[in-house]
Amino acid sequence: KKDALEHWISGKRRICKPSTYISTSARRMAGQQEVTLYGSWRSRFSRRVEIALKLKGISYDFIQEDIQNKSADLLKYNPIHKKIPVLVHNGKPIPESQIILEYIDETWPGYPLLPQDPYDRAMARFWAKFIDDKCLASIVKASYGPVDEQEKAFEEVQKNLSYLEKEIQGKKFFGGECVGFVDIVANIVGYYLGAIEEALGQEMLTKEKHPCLYEWVHEYTNCNIIKENHPPRDRLVDYFKTQIQAARASN
Repeated sequence: KKDALEHWISGKRRICKPSTYISTSARRMAGQQEVTLYGSWRSRFSRRVEIALKLKGISYDFIQEDIQNKSADLLKYNPIHKKIPVLVHNGKPIPESQIILEYIDETWPGYPLLPQDPYDRAMARFWAKFIDDKCLASIVKASYGPVDEQEKAFEEVQKNLSYLEKEIQGKKFFGGECVGFVDIVANIVGYYLGAIEEALGQEMLTKEKHPCLYEWVHEYTNCNIIKENHPPRDRLVDYFKTQIQAARASN
């Protein structure tokens, strides 16, 4: 039996078929289209795109990128930022995970990622931007920043998680009763943060301080498509431990 990590990174390419949880009619909407995702097994950003494609029932070809030795195709398709993820749809590249999610939602109907109401759509975009600009930035600083700045960074993480705590109150998911755009973007909190906490040996999100957000994490990580499309926890923890040790050595 193959090691769990090999399932995610075997070779440079893997073919990903629609989830068994998506209806046949949703799969037919994908048509005979060429969809390729350039990403990495450990990237929270490319995982967002994979979850969205699975929710939509879209088959796609996944290209595992070596972040330290980027392929000519990646540099061709994203010459400005030179980063993953990049979705290539019928030869046309789309970079940046949140932009890709919106493109997927507009291109393939069926399972909605964003709300239909204009105000709700605007607020979903607001919270998604908040997660990347504020939550993610503070988590990275608390994890990898200089030791003498970590206490302040942890306080910033707590403040940002408190904002999300208020937003998720009374809801099963940020998107309502089903996983939506904000939930997908919030995978840094829903899945990756737990691995970072284990690697650090320090909690950031607790049931006592963030009961609603804590419950959302439980709902999120137990959603079938989410469970199927995140990397192995133990490998992720090992990766973060290595990165944290390297950051502390350089600081």
